[in-house]
Parts: sequence; C-alpha cells; structure tokens
Amino acid sequence: MLAHGMVHTYELAIPIFVTIWLSQYEIIDLGVAQFDVTAATLSVVVTVGYGLFGVGALPGGVLVDRVGSRRLIALCLLGMSASFLLLGLAPNLVVITLALLVWGAAASVYHPAGLSLISKGVEERGTGFAYHGMAGNVGIGLGPLLTAILLLFLDWHVVAGVLAVPALGAAVYAARARFDETAAVAADGGETGTASGSKASTGVDTLPEFLAESRALFVGSFVVVFAIVLCSGLFYRGVLTFMPVVLSDLPGFEPVSIAAVLPGGALDALGVEATGGRQINPERYFYSGLLMVGVAGQYVGGKLTDRIPVERGITAAFACLAVLALAFLPVANLGTAPLLAIGALLGFSLFLVQPMYQAAVAEYTPSGTRGLSYGYTYLGVFGIGALGGVVAGAILTYATPAVLFATLAGFAATASALGTLLARTRA
Repeated sequence: MLAHGMVHTYELAIPIFVTIWLSQYEIIDLGVAQFDVTAATLSVVVTVGYGLFGVGALPGGVLVDRVGSRRLIALCLLGMSASFLLLGLAPNLVVITLALLVWGAAASVYHPAGLSLISKGVEERGTGFAYHGMAGNVGIGLGPLLTAILLLFLDWHVVAGVLAVPALGAAVYAARARFDETAAVAADGGETGTASGSKASTGVDTLPEFLAESRALFVGSFVVVFAIVLCSGLFYRGVLTFMPVVLSDLPGFEPVSIAAVLPGGALDALGVEATGGRQINPERYFYSGLLMVGVAGQYVGGKLTDRIPVERGITAAFACLAVLALAFLPVANLGTAPLLAIGALLGFSLFLVQPMYQAAVAEYTPSGTRGLSYGYTYLGVFGIGALGGVVAGAILTYATPAVLFATLAGFAATASALGTLLARTRA
C-alpha cells in the first residue's frame, strides 16, 4: 500500500508540471532538429516515460516470478526517488525526458510485483485489491495536491527535488520489511477457482519457457481481459494527462493572485519574495480532488469483485465511464456545482474499474505465472495505454476537447462490450 501510493504520487504529479512546461519552454532542441513545444509535442515527451512505465512491466513480471516482490518494490522506490532528483536538476526538456525515462523504468516493476503479492499472499483477494487501490488513490490525489501547494512558494525544480525524499524513505522501509509472499497459496495448498484450471509453480527461466507461458496465456480468455485493460489504459492516460489543461479553459478556473487570497498578516510572515506574484491555479486543486474521489471508487470496486461476477462489473462500470465522458463537457459548462458533480462521478468510476480488471486477471491466469500475467496486464494499461496521452495531446492541438471526450467514450464503450463477451465465453 505504501509503495502503491508512492508510485501514483509521482505519476500524477507529472501532469501538474506539464502545465508549467507548456508555458516555460518554447523549443525542444535535439541538436539535429528542433520542435515547437505544443500539447502534441509535449505529450510525446511525457509518453516516453509513461510508456516505459508500462513496457517495463512485462520483464518486471518475469522477475517477480523469479526473485519475489519485496526486492523489486524496494528497487522501484529507490529508482523513483533518483528520477525526481534528476528532474529537479533538469535544465531543459531533453533532460526532463531522461528523468521521466528513469521514473518509468523504476516504476514499471511495481504493479506486477505488488499485485502478484496480493493475489498470492492475501486470501480475501478482492478486499486486498480494494485497500491496495485505495492507497494508490491517496497517492494519486495527494501527489498533485502536494505539488500544487509547493508550487505556490517554490520553483518547480525545487518541488521535484523535495518530492524525491518520500520515496527514498519508503525504499529503506521496504528493504527491511519481512513477510510471507505466498501465504494465500500455502494456506490452501494451491489456488482454487481460477478459470485457467492449471498452475505453474516457479515462473519462467528461459526464453522458450517465456514464449510457451505467453502462448498459454493468450490462447484462452486472457486475451479478452488484455483487450479490456488496454482500453482502460487508453482512457486513463487520455483523460488524466491533459485534464489540468482542459480545466484551465473552463469558466471559473481563471488564476488568482496569492496576494488577493491570503490575509495581510500571512503575506507579511511569508514575505513578498516568498509569494513573488505567484498565482493559485484552481484547475490543479480540482484535478487533485477528482483523483481523491477515486479512493471510494477503488474500495467499492474491490468489494464488488467479492460479491458479483467480475465480468458483469466490468461491463457496467465501463458503460458508466462512456456515458460520463460524453456528458463531461456539456455538464461542466453549466456551472461550478454541475462540474463538481460530474467530476466526482468521473473520478469515482475511473478507479471503480481497476480492482475489477485486476481480479479478472487473477481469475483467468495460473498463480505460478501471476507476475508474468500482471506484467502483460500493465504492458497494456500503462505501456500501450500510454498512447492515450499522445492521442489526447494531438486532439487538443488539432481538434477540440469535445472530440477528445468522444474518443475516450469510444474506448470505454469497447471495454464494456468486451466485458459482455467475457461473460458469454465463461458461461
């Protein structure tokens, strides 16, 4: 839970920085070529790191089955700390890209490690996924909130350096932690109730074994689960990467001077230099609040996986996301109260689906290659899914936010249809 919170703290702090990079930088200078900084080009910079976050999950999943979760989680935390320290020292967008690559590589091993640990170490799996997801959403919400507050008083480089500290402390704790990583499997002498009906015992050692286990995964219903998580990843990254940018153009989100909000005594205590004419950007705080609502979504989604067929939950939850995506902009333009309501529903539903597809992976794969299974899952969610950020950036540069949300609704509707297909194949 601690590591999950850290991963998403850094993941969702990045879009807050994106709003600054869009205004601070004009050119991406690669030496042999130069590119103007737009939502489209900056989306490529961000997607490089986000993409590796997903692509690295596959080799990370293989490693989990061989060396266990605890070591990889500790290394993940240490690497994320180093990446944000590098980000704080970055003089240009090229070094920023390098820092995001380091973050993506380090963070990529977390989900196969953490989810494999829960699926094999926790008997009440759905509840375990729920609490684990809630911890992630605390990081998802507090990361942008903490970043936004620090940016009121500090340069973004300093804020990035400060954010490197919590992951370092968490890495020290993770390296010292001791627990039984296979408690749930050992308690039953093996898992029951999996759709696969088979159980590998030790993961993969060689390339032929890796290819054989991969083929075994993708000849069954897991291929439908993989398609669902891919759609989820495209929606997730597409809606979150530029959400602060979209919100900043809505009525009521104009920047407000700190001097106009803080009382005179507070201004005197901070000093004029501390505020320096800085502004409060309301969209950053709305964005953080939207993500914090996801805590409830994670909890409800996890509990539902213990009470209803996961396929039914996936179908209904993604259908709700499709409707909310289509309704978001029309409702948001009605005023602040409707915007708060639609934002809360979107945040809730966005994270409601996550425990459901995580549990579906556990149901449709053998425990012995669970790390590999979650590696493929997060290759889809955060690797291929990272292209959602590129899609969003391109649409916002060359089309309109309305086109973006219609595209996102298409991703969600496809996932809902695949959930129906999964239910029929199981029946």
